[in-house]
Amino acid sequence: MRVIGKGQISLNLRARGELRVIKTIHDVIKLMKEGADGKIVMVEDAGTTTLGPILSKLAGVVCLSGGLGSHLAIVTREFSIPALMGTKLESSEGLDRKKVEIHPSGSKNGVLVLCE
Repeated sequence: MRVIGKGQISLNLRARGELRVIKTIHDVIKLMKEGADGKIVMVEDAGTTTLGPILSKLAGVVCLSGGLGSHLAIVTREFSIPALMGTKLESSEGLDRKKVEIHPSGSKNGVLVLCE
């Protein structure tokens, strides 16, 4: 296991699951058909419109923008889903469908860990 990203964490909870990169609504529809249960999704935008249909099924969210006051962070807290916000990654290449974990690493910080 190795740390591949750092950000602000919306909840002091851990999450483990398969990472799915979401870039368009078509990615959400595909994940809905395949099953979103227990997945961790990575998105660029801190809005929730795209994730709305699957949000309640997710284990966690990794967002490359935004902060703890972003709409996505607020909504994920309401669903008790940990979200890593404003995440800075080593690289996002080749992460889709990899097993990852979100770990709290302080009162408001967290890390994304690749399970190798």
